[in-house]
Amino acid sequence: MGIPFAMQDPDTLAVNTIRTLCMDAVQRANSGHPGTPMGVAPVAYTLWQRFLRFDPADPIWPNRDRFVLSEGHASTLLWSLLHLARVHAVDPDYEVLKEHAVTLEDLETFRQLDSHCPGHPEYRWTSGVETTTGPLGQGVATSVGMAMAGVWLAARYNRENLTLFDFDVYALAGDGCMMEGISSEAASLAGHLALSNLCWIYDSNRVTIEGHTDITFTEDVAARFIAYGWNVTTVADANDLDAVARAFHTFKTEHERPTLIVVHSHIGYGSPVEDSPQAHGEPFGTEGVRATKRFLGMPEDAEFFVPGDVYETFAAGVGARGAAAHQEWEERFERYRADHPELADEVARMQRRDLPVGWEAALPVFAADEAGIASRDSSGQVLNALAGVVPWVVGGSADLSPSTKTRLTFDGAGDFEPGQVSGRNLHFGIREHASAAVANGLALTKLRPFWSGFLIFSDYARGAIRLSALMEIPVVHVFTHDSIGVGEDGPTHQPVEQLASLRAVPGLLVFRPGDANEVVETWRFVAPLRHEPAAVVLSRQPLPTLDRSKLGPAAGVARGGYVLAEARAGGPEVILLATGSEVHLALEARAELESGGTPTRVVSLPCWELFDRQPAEYRDEVLPPQVTARVAVEQAATLGWHRFVGDAGRVVGMHTFGASAPLKQLLTKFGFTPDRVAAEARECLEDVRRSARA
Repeated sequence: MGIPFAMQDPDTLAVNTIRTLCMDAVQRANSGHPGTPMGVAPVAYTLWQRFLRFDPADPIWPNRDRFVLSEGHASTLLWSLLHLARVHAVDPDYEVLKEHAVTLEDLETFRQLDSHCPGHPEYRWTSGVETTTGPLGQGVATSVGMAMAGVWLAARYNRENLTLFDFDVYALAGDGCMMEGISSEAASLAGHLALSNLCWIYDSNRVTIEGHTDITFTEDVAARFIAYGWNVTTVADANDLDAVARAFHTFKTEHERPTLIVVHSHIGYGSPVEDSPQAHGEPFGTEGVRATKRFLGMPEDAEFFVPGDVYETFAAGVGARGAAAHQEWEERFERYRADHPELADEVARMQRRDLPVGWEAALPVFAADEAGIASRDSSGQVLNALAGVVPWVVGGSADLSPSTKTRLTFDGAGDFEPGQVSGRNLHFGIREHASAAVANGLALTKLRPFWSGFLIFSDYARGAIRLSALMEIPVVHVFTHDSIGVGEDGPTHQPVEQLASLRAVPGLLVFRPGDANEVVETWRFVAPLRHEPAAVVLSRQPLPTLDRSKLGPAAGVARGGYVLAEARAGGPEVILLATGSEVHLALEARAELESGGTPTRVVSLPCWELFDRQPAEYRDEVLPPQVTARVAVEQAATLGWHRFVGDAGRVVGMHTFGASAPLKQLLTKFGFTPDRVAAEARECLEDVRRSARA
């Protein structure tokens, strides 16, 4: 039996309280992972209590240190820390509330409906959570974006004797995080950028669900990170608080490289199943919990027991230190506001996710032009105009900016590179998954990020794209080379199912604009978003810039879909629907149908999600229910289109992968011609008339 809790020193008592809260939460839920939080509790406690600059009374103050629990299955560790530190809740409008983010009742209802202690950390659901983690590796990769944002903010806003930004970013990772490929992508990028404000803590407990890591993972992780250009230090025993503190001191004195602290811990410390796979993913059982509490010197019959002294310990440590640092920062910011009012206004707007007054005036208008311009090119022009007036718009590509046209070229844009961290152009390298996760980290730090790649490679970034939607953060995912229009690159580079896949993500706005002015309106809508990510899908080939004096205004993009061209006489008998490069194809098919006496309407539907949000009256106005002869055309999988064309309608789309050939040959082979679309429309109309006669 351990030392009775009443005789334990404050640090030991606090650590053991964290451990027993974690055990009790998992046991009560009969679900979760008790072993990891118990093993690494001393490390997290030391970080919070001695080093982390974090004000529990205002968990979103801009210069706070960030703590990311990348091994999200250990969420009870974070819930216990947030509870014991008495972190305040924050509402969606960024107002700090008087209530606590995590109550004891929340811990008691861990993993239950509406508890603020879900199974994995969820940003926006529980205050004090810096990013949603769960899929392993996402947390550490996102932390790289946070660290990049930190040094960028410092470079832009810090002035002599007025340092606004110098926060550090800590991420607690496990064996699983180190196995996932995204962590390698992100660590390589962080090492190249020499992000000395970044510290990953590798909780090496050597156990996963299937067993000891020896069955799959025997590499020298420390050597790998040294090769990445990281500073690496090791703590032999997670329970040695002084050794843990020395490791954090090593990080604080390192100014040239990111730091990896390898901590050897015992999963399920003190439990009957210590160091076994059972400690990873299963509750210990009633007797196992009691035995562990006896080992720790805690009351074995008390559930969710928190000695009052523990709250006081946290208040005197992280609470007092964080409050003092925050107060000093607020006073400094007032001096900064007096000396640098314009920069101070930028900082304040950024924190609220607001844009500068009059930003829309910078957006261009494109004249009608039959030769047209690729939407990737028009988007590049609009993006440069936007970034030129919104200084905290930053981004780049996964080594494809010459192709995605996302390079910022205005004077002063610059490149973000080691020793030159004020640049607006980020270079992610060929690391699609990390690119999206880093963009998430930038957005979580209140910058306005974009990243880009080919649409086909959105598959490589899917996990991080999904998390941007789950977290409701305004990342812009820019994808070009949107169809079989890629041509000779062939089916490996021709997206087919990717549009449907992105549209299936709840909360992700997917735009496929049909000409340059639809591109402008897409960015006009996307730029001020505060709680939604967007995927902007663009063409490689030129698209005619439509004559809006004869067609519906491009402002209809804001409603997701709109009548682009009306039937010339009377109401329409056929409706053609299209997105992107197929909008002009639909207009050509309409001309053929109209010349043959078939009144035809063309509807541009660049964003399904926005169209779905419109009132039923508007949707019925655009797509009258009585007009059932409808044909949709899109160079992508047809999945999802029948909700717009109905049972009687038809879809001209892709039912196979593409082929390697010049564009015009591909369009003919797969039926994307005016004749084919017009023929489908005539056949559809005849079927509708035949059914009506029957």
